[in-house]
Amino acid sequence: MRPEDGASVRHRDLTGQTVLVTGATGGVGREVALSLGRLGADVFVHGRDRDRGEAVANQLRDLGVDSEFLRADFADLDAAADLAEAVRDRTDELDVLVNNAGAHFDDGWLTDAGVEATLHVNHLAPFALTTALRDHLTGGGRVVTVSSEVHRRADLDVDELDSLADYDGFAAYSRSKLANALFIRALARRLDGPDAVACHPGFVPDSGLWRNSSLPVRAVMRVFSLLPRPLTFGRVDSAASAAVTPTFLAAAETVESGAYYRDCRPVDPAEPARDDGLAADLWAWSEERVSQSLDRRVGQ
Repeated sequence: MRPEDGASVRHRDLTGQTVLVTGATGGVGREVALSLGRLGADVFVHGRDRDRGEAVANQLRDLGVDSEFLRADFADLDAAADLAEAVRDRTDELDVLVNNAGAHFDDGWLTDAGVEATLHVNHLAPFALTTALRDHLTGGGRVVTVSSEVHRRADLDVDELDSLADYDGFAAYSRSKLANALFIRALARRLDGPDAVACHPGFVPDSGLWRNSSLPVRAVMRVFSLLPRPLTFGRVDSAASAAVTPTFLAAAETVESGAYYRDCRPVDPAEPARDDGLAADLWAWSEERVSQSLDRRVGQ
């Protein structure tokens, strides 16, 4: 089943709309990009691998829509800024931004911004991209950020986001997904017109998300990906089935701004994800880190 069918939005006509889907060279992002293209939208395809990205853009062009691949490595805040600039240069406005790109690292390391890498790629780079495009979104536009149910396992202390003490890859990933939910909560309060929503897409073991994981983790994910879905009690998704909720949120006529969605419906996220004080603190921390990066860039 195509994601737009599962999301019951196949009737929607997005002709004339322009969308940017990050992490769209494979997996869930690719399925979302293709779904929105089939609905008529022009699609910017983002990723790190040019060959894979051009392949997706070509598939979209075959559907009769305009598409372009834009390369950016989200471990580099300058690249996120360049991506936003490229979109602004190529469009008068943007209708939908799908923040789907993500990574999981078994080993902890700090990026050039001095931030733990998983949080940097999964939260800080999307924050930088979204805020740079904030005034480029149409009044009826939408920001969809892919979080995860694993955010329920996490806590977050903004004073420790540059620390590698007691690093655990899964804990870092869970923390970054909590940051996604908090970001959308804060963003929705700051946008005048566009909607902002977060979602859990599903568990996709054959996703490129695990490409930086250890060999044992990759092996386990490979086994899960080969099991028939009934044997996993419906807990393992294909990229297409996991793309249903992000596709719904990108294409639906109306959504509940600031909400967290699962299975195309708003649900309560974990209590920390509903903490407006924590959301404000994370926003201020993120804004400061992005500003510092921009200052370094100007000074070079």
